[in-house]
Amino acid sequence: MRKLFVHLKKYRMHAVLGPLFKLFEALLELSVPLVVAAIADVGIANGDTGYVVKMCILLILMGAVGLAFSLTAQYFSAKAAVGFSAGLRSSLFAKIQTLSFPQLDKIGTPTLITRMTSDVNQVQTGVNLTLRLLLRSPFVVFGAMIMAFAVGAAAPATSAVFAVSIPVLLVVVFLILLAGIPLFTKSRSRLDSVTGKVSSNLSGARVLRAFCREDSENADFSARAEFLSKTQIVAGRISGLLNPLTYVIINLAIILLLQFSAEGVDSGALSQGQMIALYNYMTQILVELIKMANLIITVTKSIACAKRISAIMDEEADMLPVSGGGEEDKNAPAIELRDVDFRYAGASGEALRGISLSVKRGDKLGIIGGTGSGKSTLAALIPRFYDATSGQVLVNGRDVRSFAGEELRGKIGYVAQNVSLFRGTVRDNVRWGKPDATDEEIREAMRVARISEIKKGEGNTLDIEVGQDGKNLSGGQRQRLTIARAVVRRPEILILDNSSSALDQITEAELRRELAALEFKPTVVVISQRAVSVRDCDSIVVLDNGEAVGIGTHDELYESCEVYREICDSQMGGASI
Repeated sequence: MRKLFVHLKKYRMHAVLGPLFKLFEALLELSVPLVVAAIADVGIANGDTGYVVKMCILLILMGAVGLAFSLTAQYFSAKAAVGFSAGLRSSLFAKIQTLSFPQLDKIGTPTLITRMTSDVNQVQTGVNLTLRLLLRSPFVVFGAMIMAFAVGAAAPATSAVFAVSIPVLLVVVFLILLAGIPLFTKSRSRLDSVTGKVSSNLSGARVLRAFCREDSENADFSARAEFLSKTQIVAGRISGLLNPLTYVIINLAIILLLQFSAEGVDSGALSQGQMIALYNYMTQILVELIKMANLIITVTKSIACAKRISAIMDEEADMLPVSGGGEEDKNAPAIELRDVDFRYAGASGEALRGISLSVKRGDKLGIIGGTGSGKSTLAALIPRFYDATSGQVLVNGRDVRSFAGEELRGKIGYVAQNVSLFRGTVRDNVRWGKPDATDEEIREAMRVARISEIKKGEGNTLDIEVGQDGKNLSGGQRQRLTIARAVVRRPEILILDNSSSALDQITEAELRRELAALEFKPTVVVISQRAVSVRDCDSIVVLDNGEAVGIGTHDELYESCEVYREICDSQMGGASI
């Protein structure tokens, strides 16, 4: 967890000046009871109005200087805390970008969102309060005790009140905190469940309403929120005991203090001003103990959040390049799989078994099969989104595990099954494929993807605003825009994972013709459930329950592969599809 605080290095001066100015403020605060005592013992006792006025002016000046110290300390503390959280959030985001798909699957999106937002904010609050109060509150408490012992030295009974009440207060505070800390930690983990439910409902709002599941989802969310609130209520009740108990103890101490101080005044051991000073010091101790208790509660929450963030930061990327993968060979197949098996983490069985295939450069490979047969899983092994459990995946004769991530994926244009577009213009979205693409290159990629006809009012098509996930576009437009994004980078390998499912047959046929006519001749991998989408491929792999039950051309497979023949026949047309 200490690694997180490396982000405070740039704000070391602020982290020092913030507490320092707070100590200056505390020194002035400890001096106030002495000035008030002097007013009572000298000014009021002697009827010296001028002295009282001078001391009041001194109090005003001390208050103004203390306020200046406080504001300065607040500024430095806030700047350090906000700068720290900004650096931490940036590092956390960068770390998430290095995690592999299996790691992201294991951690979960809701958890990462909570870490990036709520947890980082809580750590920021903890750092801010720590810089402001960690030194100040103990300094005032112990300083007030010392001053009280010095002022009440002639009346030992008053010192005894401080000597007994302060340890009792500390015991009560820390017992309450020890009881509350586990509950605060547990409530943070239950917050992940609530965040996950909100995230899934917002992303699936259309489906939720289409199936009239609002009531059931409201009930599920209410149950999760109730589960979270129960934990927070219990933690709140325990921490809620803090103020009543401390006030009871401190007020009992004040009553005893006033009793013993009054006796000291009657006996002449104490002056009236000293009695007032002792009362003020007791009040200061109460206030600072409450602040310190709240600080500890906040810091406890912050430490729990920091540990959760640290757990993400400590995740080691599990898909680093390995040595011994060989060199690229211009004569080798563009894609080759050698007896590949794959199993998802936590799955009961293998998603792929014994897959072997080879695709020549510039050829077109079709992958077809029923739902859940492993088509998308096979495609995800080529850009190394996942590592094969056993066997080898090679690109240009080189094991994909030996490539650096950017080197491998720079050769591949990947169109995922689930369309992902980002808020911005059409130009911005296509440039994800090639950041320096010119408008001419973007328009050419869109022409190939058959999406040049987008019209949303007057003006340049490239300047049309795209909503989050392309919600303001049709399903076919979203798919074709992602194809343009992949084509604009002119990849060596183009993987189309069920990327034409929303297109009509005429548009899909035009898209296939445009892809076949590309001048840079990429190796194309087409994944589909429709036989018409793969029939013109140089070779077709038929998957069934994770196994390749047939590899060949359309005509060969229709004659020899029962699974493929059933797919063709079920789609009306048989061999002539």
